[in-house]
Amino acid sequence: MHESDSIVIIPTYNEKENIENIIRAVFSLEKCFHILVIDDGSPDGTAAIVHGLIDNEFGDRLFIIERSGKLGLGTAYITGFKWALQRSYEYVFEMDADFSHNPNDLPRLYAACHDEGGDVAVGSRYVTGVNVVNWPMGRVLMSYFASRYVNFITGIPIRDTTAGFVCYRRRVLETINLDDIRFKGYAFQIEMKYTAYKIGFKIKEVSVVFVNRREGTSKMSGGIFSEALFGVMRLRLDGWFKKYPKIKG
Repeated sequence: MHESDSIVIIPTYNEKENIENIIRAVFSLEKCFHILVIDDGSPDGTAAIVHGLIDNEFGDRLFIIERSGKLGLGTAYITGFKWALQRSYEYVFEMDADFSHNPNDLPRLYAACHDEGGDVAVGSRYVTGVNVVNWPMGRVLMSYFASRYVNFITGIPIRDTTAGFVCYRRRVLETINLDDIRFKGYAFQIEMKYTAYKIGFKIKEVSVVFVNRREGTSKMSGGIFSEALFGVMRLRLDGWFKKYPKIKG
């Protein structure tokens, strides 16, 4: 039996080229992590690959939730967060399936919370410059200046506000009203960090190198960035008027 205090949530849509490799990479780490895959009805057989790994090798530490269609990144993570909170996990991670997030960095994010006192650990592309590999320059600039824009509007002291490689302590997800999180795309990442910041949780950034996917197709679109850019103004207005929960204990 592989017990763990940590669960890595991996949303998937058409990731058959990557899913088995990313699962094996996580399970090869010295630190034991569990994995929850949230699959949004991938027509390419991603879920079937996961079920095969559960049935034949990893039944005590690999889990899957299958949804009926593409319901959005944010709702996938909210589903995963609620699943994790129904169990005994103390550290809940967000990670992509396509190796843009290096599984070897998971223990570093874990240490930032478990050993260094962070409530949220963000795998940051921009804390020590611009650590992005194989992205077109236009996309690098769009991402970098989107984060600067979020910093300017909200005042949140995080360099990589749209990062999707994150560790949350259990108490953060228990304190945030997950049903109040409104955004579905990459603005979800901003909203979660901003909400944790406004409540008063300690957020630590861990420098990571982001590598553009080698296999499969990117899910990024201009609409996703538009949601993030225009949604930030709503978050700032909320920050003036909304009553945020208080940290318990």
